[in-house]
Amino acid sequence: MHADPAHWHVGIVGYGEVGRIIAEDLRARGITVSTFDLKLLQPDTAPALRAHALDHGVALADDHADLARDADLVISAVTASQAVPVAAACAPALRPGAFVLDLNSASPGAKQRAADRVDAAGGRYVEGAVMTSVPPHRSRVPLLLGGAHAALLAPLLQALGFDGARAHSDRLGVASATKMCRSVMIKGLEAMVIESFTAARHFGVEDAVIASLHETFPGIDWEKQAAYFFQRVIEHGRRRAEEVREVAATVREAGLEPFSAAGTAQRQAWMADLADTGLFGPRATPEFARSPDWRTESDRLLHHLHKDKT
Repeated sequence: MHADPAHWHVGIVGYGEVGRIIAEDLRARGITVSTFDLKLLQPDTAPALRAHALDHGVALADDHADLARDADLVISAVTASQAVPVAAACAPALRPGAFVLDLNSASPGAKQRAADRVDAAGGRYVEGAVMTSVPPHRSRVPLLLGGAHAALLAPLLQALGFDGARAHSDRLGVASATKMCRSVMIKGLEAMVIESFTAARHFGVEDAVIASLHETFPGIDWEKQAAYFFQRVIEHGRRRAEEVREVAATVREAGLEPFSAAGTAQRQAWMADLADTGLFGPRATPEFARSPDWRTESDRLLHHLHKDKT
């Protein structure tokens, strides 16, 4: 493989929001990029993804092995449940010494299983824990790297524009555990805000609740934060629910019963189910989940819940 990352071929598995952002930023630097996503094989999702790839000069691989075969670096940005299957599918075709950067929100145990597949095939597996939402930061997002090859990959990623990449631990699982334990709070707060604010809206006490929260946590703009939480869960609740199931698995690995994480996963999945019905508007439109405040979405929830009782 090339010693200079400026001459690398980067393969991205998963061409969702994160994969597309990374591809755009790498192509802007002149890096050769290819991608594979199962949605490229589906007639309802393929056209938009193919159009984006064409617009940005991203090559489309036929499958996981085709993508891995020419890559100096494979970035896995799929859903949590696919972290290990993707590693297993790419591993046999990896070049000796090729890096695999696993950005998926999976438990430390899942990361270890993925690493076993890659390392056994002669690749170099590095776990990556993305520590905040990608879109505002893009490829500069804070990124904790873990595993035996983390310190080697960190400066190479920084040369590719991943300014937030830092070697966190040479022990595999530490970075992902950091992300998972944080997500108990962050994803849980999203679910709690949706539950609290919607119930408060029903009883007509939302202004009093928000005023009390502001008094206790004066540094948070609760109106703005609630709007953001509602929007992100409506757009990405399915992916978030899957992530929080991995969070629950992480908590279980610590010997705790994940009461909070399990409930959060249920709420996130519930919102995703409602979004799939069109409750918050048709997907793939500018208006989807883009309401000016959280009250619009809360009212939609309340109308749905009470429509059969009136």
